[in-house]
Parts: sequence; C-alpha cells; structure tokens
Amino acid sequence: MYTLTDVTKKYSQSKRQVVALNDVSLTIPDGQLVAIQGPTGGGKSTLLQMLGALDRPTSGSVELGTDSLSKQRDSRLAKIRAKEIGFVFQGFNLIPTLTAQENVETALAPLHVSAADRKRRAAEALASVGLADRGNHLPSELSGGQQQRVAIARALVKDPEVLLADEPTGNLDEETRDEIMDLLEGLWRDRGLTVVIVTHDTAVARRAQRRLHIKHGQVSEVA
Repeated sequence: MYTLTDVTKKYSQSKRQVVALNDVSLTIPDGQLVAIQGPTGGGKSTLLQMLGALDRPTSGSVELGTDSLSKQRDSRLAKIRAKEIGFVFQGFNLIPTLTAQENVETALAPLHVSAADRKRRAAEALASVGLADRGNHLPSELSGGQQQRVAIARALVKDPEVLLADEPTGNLDEETRDEIMDLLEGLWRDRGLTVVIVTHDTAVARRAQRRLHIKHGQVSEVA
C-alpha cells in the first residue's frame, strides 16, 4: 500500500520556485487500479516519480508498505525499483539494437538472475503479453502496439508488486489503445498488481477502479 502524507515537492526554475506537489496526502491500497489525470504541468509526472522512488519530496513522507521512499538510502531505493516496481512509458524505451527477448531480459540484470533463468522468464513474460513468437524481433520490426507489449513484459518479468504507467497508450491509435488497456486490465486482475496510470485520455481513465485529478500540485478524487 502507498501512503503519502503532506507531500510537497518544490523545484527551482530560473529565478523562481515551482511547487509541483502541494501538501498531498493520499492512500493507494494494494491491488487497486488507479488513473491520474490533469493538465500539463499540474504535477502528474512528479507524483508518479514519487510513487516510483525516482525522486524525493521536499517535505512530507512517501511509504510503500513498510519502506519509507522519502528516507531510504539511494542504494535501497535502487533495489526497490529493481524488484518491486515495474515502469511502462509512452515512448516504450526499448533498446533498438536488442531483440524483444533481450530487452525483457535487461530488467533482470540488477537482480543477478542466471542467464538460463533470464531467458526462461523473459520468454514467459513475452508469452503473457501475446508475443511468444516475436522474441527474436528487433523493435524496428514490431508495430507500436507490439513494442508497448514488449515494454509491459519487461516491466512484469521481475514479478513486481506495483506497475506504474506514464501515458502508456499515448503513442497508439484507438484500436491499439483499447488492446493495450485490455491487456493491462487482464494482468492487473490475474496478478493482483497495484497499477497506477497517468493519462490524458478520458477513455483510458474511465476503465480504472479509481480516478484522481491533479491540478496546481493538488490531488482530488473524481466521482
């Protein structure tokens, strides 16, 4: 479970101070599917960075289970990101010179998994997203939807507790968007993941269990 208490994040920009998050208190229970919407610059990405242990608040606390993400050492945060949190991005972020199989295997490198185990688990992850026959293909040989499926397999191969997705359908057409959301929903139900999706797309947000809106760094619930 995520617990955010009085979280404020400030950045210095030129000669002024920007408040990206403003006294945010929020709980996300284990196994919940949450969508976060809001205007550009409203704080969506900053909030996702806090949840992903990629940044620390200026004040307040961020907890994932028993781990305080705002107080842990950088080395501990790196281990949490490597093992417990999967990330999916709008731009797929695949390594162009590696095959789909190899891209998925990269997520296991920090966990010191044996080569044989990496291959097995990556193949299973690709099969779970419908790409069992695409392991030897380079990203350039895959469609946008297939590349995003590889990215999802890479996020899931380490068996995380949490999946954080930043505009995961932003580069896709409507039909492919719906296919990716069907996939994410199915994985969420089957694996009991906590899933947090940042999106500008209301059609995507409406499929979540819970919808949040963030504007001027403040979070509100959407009925």
